Amino acid sequence: MIVGIGVDSIEHERVRDAISSPAFAARVFTPEELELPLTSISARWAAREAAVKALGGLHGMRLRDLAVTRTHLGRPVFVQSPELDRVLARLGVNELHLSLTHDQTTSCAFVVAERH
Repeated sequence: MIVGIGVDSIEHERVRDAISSPAFAARVFTPEELELPLTSISARWAAREAAVKALGGLHGMRLRDLAVTRTHLGRPVFVQSPELDRVLARLGVNELHLSLTHDQTTSCAFVVAERH
């Protein structure tokens, strides 16, 4: 059963400007994420925003608790963390499905929160 959906898009230029502040960058992204190309960092920002929409808020998490990585096959997934696990359990969400895309100027993410 679908519990929530969220979508977000962001211009790469806005993310570049935001992460020029080291304090902001460290508060929102993991060190591994900050090593990625700007298009990938932007997609991860959009993923966080889309997840917040799908879950109906942060529920006490920080944006950094919504870190994104890729599986060995390249599929984007949220990194399991104690905070994310706590929120998902409280909301009865078993899985967050994530899709990312980007072009030269913009990144977009789509998230589906699912309860089995």
